[in-house]
Amino acid sequence: MDFTTQLLIAAISAGTPLLLATLGGILNERAGIIQLGAEGLMLMGAVTTCIIYIRSGSLLLALLAAVAVTALLGLVHSFLTVTLRANQTMSGLAMTLFGSGLSAYLGKSISGLPLPGTSPKLDLGWVKSVPVIGDLFGRLDYLTWFSLLLVLVLHLLIHHTSWGLHLRAVGDSPATADVMGIRVQLIRYSYVTAGAALIGLAGADMVLAYAPTWNEGLTAGRGWIAVGLVIFARWNPLRALFCAYFFGALDSLGFRLQLLGSAIPPYFLKMIPYVVTILVLMYLGYRNRNKPSGTPESLGTPYIREQRF
Repeated sequence: MDFTTQLLIAAISAGTPLLLATLGGILNERAGIIQLGAEGLMLMGAVTTCIIYIRSGSLLLALLAAVAVTALLGLVHSFLTVTLRANQTMSGLAMTLFGSGLSAYLGKSISGLPLPGTSPKLDLGWVKSVPVIGDLFGRLDYLTWFSLLLVLVLHLLIHHTSWGLHLRAVGDSPATADVMGIRVQLIRYSYVTAGAALIGLAGADMVLAYAPTWNEGLTAGRGWIAVGLVIFARWNPLRALFCAYFFGALDSLGFRLQLLGSAIPPYFLKMIPYVVTILVLMYLGYRNRNKPSGTPESLGTPYIREQRF
């Protein structure tokens, strides 16, 4: 395979965790709740997957445990921001600090231990004979296919169903949605919890398909990149697909350049995706400064039912 094909394969592998985390963030913020806890949730999903998989040997049990733990953390975030009306930014940052610290503590006993296996791959023999396409899609793992299917499902859900209409209404004007009989608190609880579970699954994917062992700080800031990708994708699942793979390619580019003998120091190569994230957000902010941003209008604003009129 040539350099470009290898880079595309690496982009899909590195981009899948970003895609899952970005989709989770989209669900949170479409409901009007800021999610800055992605880094902590990814770490908790990763460490839970490692612990359960190493102890039990069951991949399915490990994935279910990761989803359950992070969904519980999402429920806590929902309680703080929806019921107690706490500051959403502070609650998200607290979730990141809590998840980072707790994952480091829980992972001490398994640090560096190899997992019993990786995410199984779906072997599509009839695709392998197709040039380039066969190399890219012939042996993707199940979590990658799940993420691709999820993009389509969430796009249809948000833009073409009554459930999606209710979600967008709650994110844009919860008072109006409440008057129309939509249960604002239930929708926010549901989507914030589901979004947190997806972010936890992103952490699980990192240790299963991308880096099959636990190390403290495994995500290396990818949760923050996912937060930026939610904005970059303009809260649209289809855009999120291309954005995640684009930044996955940037994440893999540094390693590939090192293999080619690049004279650029590796520390600068590792900075590429983070620097590009900042530059892209600055560019989009400048270009769209006089245009609607697509941001849910009530994002970050607690809903107080007694003040809806």
